[in-house]
Amino acid sequence: MSDLAGNGCERLVPSSERGTLQEIERSIITRYRKCAWTKFIKAIKDFQLVRDGDKIAVAVSGGKDSLLMAKLFQELQRHGKANFTVEFISMDPGYHKDIRELLVENCSFLNIPIHLFETRIFEIAGKIAQDYPCYMCAKMRRGALYAKAQELGCNKLALAHHFNDVIETTMLNLFYAGSFKTMLPKLKSAHFEGLELIRPLYYVEERHIESYTSESGIWPLNCACMVAAVRKGNKRYQIKDLIADLGKQFKDIDKFIFKAAQNVNMDCILGWQKNGQHHSFLDDY
Repeated sequence: MSDLAGNGCERLVPSSERGTLQEIERSIITRYRKCAWTKFIKAIKDFQLVRDGDKIAVAVSGGKDSLLMAKLFQELQRHGKANFTVEFISMDPGYHKDIRELLVENCSFLNIPIHLFETRIFEIAGKIAQDYPCYMCAKMRRGALYAKAQELGCNKLALAHHFNDVIETTMLNLFYAGSFKTMLPKLKSAHFEGLELIRPLYYVEERHIESYTSESGIWPLNCACMVAAVRKGNKRYQIKDLIADLGKQFKDIDKFIFKAAQNVNMDCILGWQKNGQHHSFLDDY
């Protein structure tokens, strides 16, 4: 698979240095206990993401974030108090055959029993949204995952969005949509009745996920989209770079962006929306 790097993969360490499954699993509650496991548990408790009787579809894309999330859920089943079940679902949106093989290989090695299903999302998104297919691709992926979760009788779908995704989304909405809107830790599906989306990596920083992946010797997939590969860099990467630059000038800027969404002062904003209705500060003036 010498051409994998050009097809959406990241080799972080030589394969000969990959840890054993036992070592990789143990590191979650030892070396990465504070920065991954504890924050995973905190998000579950703070936002009531997992409850007794839940059947959770854990979306595994094969990227670093989803692979860690899958292992965290397995640890939660071993050591947690909640009585719940999981189904690991993985979608092939039109991967190169080597990418698909790597996804299956990684999940097999990590003992993640995935339900792998096929779609033509890369192809379709590239045709109907030629200038910027990423948004359409993400929307279609989520719909396909919801449908699979529903098919398997799940009441929740877990996605691996992390702390940095949250603050980047906040800034994207601010700069490109002119609105203050963030990524919520859970929300009910508007189109799939009885299904709820949850984000248990909400507090986990990307740098710790990268460290876990690298030290474990796991070879993750990145976007792997052959359509986006020939487009201009997307806006999320621009925002990621902007936050990194701001961090050089303002200490803990990422944490302040994250905290801002928890400290909105309704007495000091011009307008807001709730349940599809627009409100103005003049309403109660």
